[in-house]
Amino acid sequence: MLIYQVFVYNKAYASEICRKEYQALGMSIISTSWGIGLVLGPAVGGFLAQPAEKFPQIFSEESLFGRFPYFLPCLLISIFALGVSILCFWLPETLHMHTKDNGELEDSYDAGEGMINEPDGKQNMKKSEKNPASQQSLLKNWPLMSSIIVYCVFQLHDMAYTEIFSLWAVSPRKYGGLSYSTADIGEVLAITGFGLLVFQLFVYPLMAKIFGPIMVSRIGAVITIPLLSSYPFMAMLSGLSLTILINCASIMKNVLAVSITTGLFLLQNRAVAQKQRGAANGISMSAMSLSKAIGPAGGGSLFSWAQKRQNVFFLQGSHMVFFILNIIEVIGLLMTFKPFLVEPANDSS
Repeated sequence: MLIYQVFVYNKAYASEICRKEYQALGMSIISTSWGIGLVLGPAVGGFLAQPAEKFPQIFSEESLFGRFPYFLPCLLISIFALGVSILCFWLPETLHMHTKDNGELEDSYDAGEGMINEPDGKQNMKKSEKNPASQQSLLKNWPLMSSIIVYCVFQLHDMAYTEIFSLWAVSPRKYGGLSYSTADIGEVLAITGFGLLVFQLFVYPLMAKIFGPIMVSRIGAVITIPLLSSYPFMAMLSGLSLTILINCASIMKNVLAVSITTGLFLLQNRAVAQKQRGAANGISMSAMSLSKAIGPAGGGSLFSWAQKRQNVFFLQGSHMVFFILNIIEVIGLLMTFKPFLVEPANDSS
């Protein structure tokens, strides 16, 4: 839960320090960082776990790392988190609070820009003081709540996919899997993380500028459906062809997932005033936590149940798994259209 709170603050921080034309890039960097962490984290953790068995020339069985095989990844993560926490002390505050005694108004960077660049900037500031954004109930803000609900549906899908992908990759071929080792999965996830970084930094901002965040999310959902449908047939391949295809599919799937998430992030931030973005992102993360709790458990249970369907005529084994994932994706796609998902009338910042 603490990690999710940090993610909330990161989203609000990025939306406050970026101008409107750079909102897509800022949110893309945030969601990319989060997505890469979810992809590379398990790979690095698996690589560092049980060091006495993997690196006997460095770690002996009698050492601390031999007696506690999962101590090394936990130690390195803690050191990394400590270093990041120290660096946070040098981050400047974005929401500056001033008292009226000094003749200054409460606002942040964007409002200051409005006073400098807009002829009626002072009038807008006074108007915002008379009608503070905090008086508006976030729960009654349907553009915000609709985007949060759609976001939760896609997060449920993504978390279930993340759980199922690893189980499917390591399962034997007689059950429709790839018979991959944990090292093989780590390589796929590492390559996926690199591809995700490149796409989100250089391609997504351009696509969001041309098509808009909602259309990018819809395109991503539409492409995801045939992509997931092809996964069970990849088990028929082997060797280099399987390696190339599974890496390309993994990169594309994660790129599409993060693109959908980034588009919904932008909608959430545009649906509320700047001072409400922290609270709005908090509501979003709280709702999303439920999806992240259900996703892995539901995905694991679904995969276990589907493995018993090897001798049925329709949707055998892994076919049923990815079919149900596609149903969730279709539900999320349909919810991106009116009248359910409502775009903000204008930029609330």
